[in-house]
Amino acid sequence: MLARRELCEAQIRTRLARRQFESDDIEEAIARLQRERALDDRRTALACARTEAHVKRHGRLRALRQIEMLGIARDVARAAVAEVFGDLDEDQLIEQALNRRLRHDPSLEEPTAVRRVHRYLLAQGFDAARVHAAIRSRARHAGHDD
Repeated sequence: MLARRELCEAQIRTRLARRQFESDDIEEAIARLQRERALDDRRTALACARTEAHVKRHGRLRALRQIEMLGIARDVARAAVAEVFGDLDEDQLIEQALNRRLRHDPSLEEPTAVRRVHRYLLAQGFDAARVHAAIRSRARHAGHDD
């Protein structure tokens, strides 16, 4: 299971239980994997956070949700997200997401378009205040281009 990608303890437990292993056997396997350092929730959280940030280009909040959905403890998830996003310019990530979203229809003249883009960026896990500022800035610059 671990040959393909990093898995967290909760995922291993679930998969072994699904295959109907006894709980004592599952505990023994988890302990052995942790001793051998084949299983490390922190490492898994960091890998997930890096994927969310660098590959999927999601924001901090969405990365945190994804890591927690894996079954990783909240404090481990927060630390991983803080480490990965500490070096990133989140405003630039928002700008890139905004460019992707507005690639085919760059207009933010209609209030419904603004609300739709705002919801999209929030769903991508970006901070609401930063999203609002980016949209406001984009709309201001669009007004000067005419």
